[in-house]
Amino acid sequence: MELEFDGEVFWWKGPAPFHFVAVPEPEAAELRAASSLVSYGWGVIPVAVDVGRTHWTTSLFPKRGGYLVPLRDAVRAAERIELGDVVTIRLTVDVDRAGRR
Repeated sequence: MELEFDGEVFWWKGPAPFHFVAVPEPEAAELRAASSLVSYGWGVIPVAVDVGRTHWTTSLFPKRGGYLVPLRDAVRAAERIELGDVVTIRLTVDVDRAGRR
């Protein structure tokens, strides 16, 4: 499954402070529909992510029926992303990692 969307970067204090982009509802609905096949626990979904020229692997975090894409500091620095910026996210669900339960 591959998805592409735009989203605003926000900071969430949470248990582990991080910058995130929320997956919009239409794409979140697709992920929810596939989650039983690809989640490896707690509802997290392993993905490969592209923002600009930067590529990395991470996991989407479930939050209030949707999903959050974590943006590492190194990614934000490489792409010059600031809090409040709108970025284009390209996600590929990592079926290989999902299968390792």
